[in-house]
Amino acid sequence: MRLVVRGKNFEVSDALRQYAEKRLKKLERFLGEEVEVQVTMSVSRDRHIVEVTVPLDGYLLRGEEATGDMYGSIDLVLEKLEKQMEKYKTRLAKKVKGNALKEEAIISLLKEEETEEPKVVRTKRFPIKPMSVEEAILQMNLLGHNFFVFANAETEQVNVLYRRKDGNYGLIEPEL
Repeated sequence: MRLVVRGKNFEVSDALRQYAEKRLKKLERFLGEEVEVQVTMSVSRDRHIVEVTVPLDGYLLRGEEATGDMYGSIDLVLEKLEKQMEKYKTRLAKKVKGNALKEEAIISLLKEEETEEPKVVRTKRFPIKPMSVEEAILQMNLLGHNFFVFANAETEQVNVLYRRKDGNYGLIEPEL
């Protein structure tokens, strides 16, 4: 397992980097040596945020935690990821009979779960009218939705507006 630790608008100290590496080494028992684990640390006001992503052959395991200090956030995100990994290990143990959980095992389990996922049970069609991003925000808020599909009057393209966790908005502008 390779660990990549970086700060987002935040300088990661050596002590913090070493702490993250030491704590997240626990994930190594679940993963193979080829997996690159991305750790991103950031500070937003009084919230210390740690995001950890583990890419596995087209799939992404992810954990994010925010607390009053960075060390606490690291500990909580580790707990979250360990629970996710343990869930996969438990399910796999029934099939593989005690073999150590490695990347290939996680991938096969995730692909198996793919077939068990819910299917589309309703399709909605509706006309979309051209509007500005500001109008789309207003419309989304009036409807009480977390996302809104609209025709952007400025670009003449279909866009998706969505509400972010931080309270701001994101705009998806698909390209063909």
